[in-house]
Amino acid sequence: MIDLEVPKKFRPLVAQARGMAEEVFWPISRKYDRAEHEYPAELDLVSAVIDGMSASGAAKGAGASSSTRATDDGAQEGEVAAVGSGRTAKGERVNKNGSNLSSVLSILETCRGDVGLTLSIPRQGLGNAAIAAVANEEQKARYAGKWAAMAITEPDVGSDSGAIRTTAVKDGDEYVLNGEKIFVTAGERAELVVVWATLDRSLGKQAIKSFVVRRDNPGMKLVRLEHKLGIRASDTAAFSLEDCRVPAEDLLGDPEIKIEGGFGGAMQTFDNTRPLVAAMALGLTRASLDKTTELLAEAGVVADPDRPAQVQPAAAAKLLQMEADYQAAYLLTLRAAWMADNGRPNSMEASMAKAKAGRTCVNVALACVELAGATGYAETELLEKWARDSKILDIFEGTQQIQLLVVARRVLGYSSKELR
Repeated sequence: MIDLEVPKKFRPLVAQARGMAEEVFWPISRKYDRAEHEYPAELDLVSAVIDGMSASGAAKGAGASSSTRATDDGAQEGEVAAVGSGRTAKGERVNKNGSNLSSVLSILETCRGDVGLTLSIPRQGLGNAAIAAVANEEQKARYAGKWAAMAITEPDVGSDSGAIRTTAVKDGDEYVLNGEKIFVTAGERAELVVVWATLDRSLGKQAIKSFVVRRDNPGMKLVRLEHKLGIRASDTAAFSLEDCRVPAEDLLGDPEIKIEGGFGGAMQTFDNTRPLVAAMALGLTRASLDKTTELLAEAGVVADPDRPAQVQPAAAAKLLQMEADYQAAYLLTLRAAWMADNGRPNSMEASMAKAKAGRTCVNVALACVELAGATGYAETELLEKWARDSKILDIFEGTQQIQLLVVARRVLGYSSKELR
């Protein structure tokens, strides 16, 4: 059974991530919100610290690059089931707190500092989580230490990943990719881009595969960088792929088209990354609640969880309601990560966590601006920035509506064709 306490072995990691948020991210957050598309040079030091911690084993599993899929026995691929993981010698299942949970806990803390800066940390991109989800061991070793972005969305395709139009045609020992990709997070800065493409449009989603494309590949051209409402510290790119040649060995996972379940490998990426995005939303929600609680306390308004909401000031009652929503989203996210660490299918739970956390984040961030009055709307505090940043967390990695659709299909037992 899941233990709701932060595992002891992860507490130093969580404390370090919290310190990074407060001591590194908060002081520069406004600077890079205003300087959109300027690379935050301070993150080079942050990246070096993360690399050093990972090399020493002190922060194993920190960040998106370490989130991975679990095998049936609960041990992560490439790991030996140890004490607290997989099964005992007697075959009894025991809990494993692995890289998915540690990633969620650390990302929650860094995003309490700044979501855009978190997305800009080198080698911690969502493309790294995609590689961890579906790459074989040789590929993982080859791409180790690289920063990978993820390119899924296309013009006129939107949330239907199965309708991807970018094509990949086999030509000897290479695939030739042609198409367009938009809204690629860290697309300009990353060294690699995980591009989703179809091997055969007529077969629909079963023919979708993901390819690792080097950023300096002459066939992949940067079209533009987007100007955005929020997360301005993170670059968001659009690319065109024109006869882009990629070695066949850079196709992630199984190159064969499987009519039954062939899309599962690609979609496994989302089972890994949606809890991470939920954690991002939780971090921003926590920051908004903490700052608003502080501002209201200065004004003499303090919420008391031991008293009925109706006998407290309206602002205090609102804080209690938002705290309850945060806790619900937090527990759903821990559950999705814990299931991944313990080898349990978590597609529905990942979507539930992302849906709840994303919507809670938007609602809480906007409500906190309102509760703080003129202070919330001004740039003297980060509340207005957090309100702008919040919306993307309800959109990317699958919109709110798509998450609810995934959950509905699972609950009702319908296929994607039966419930659209």
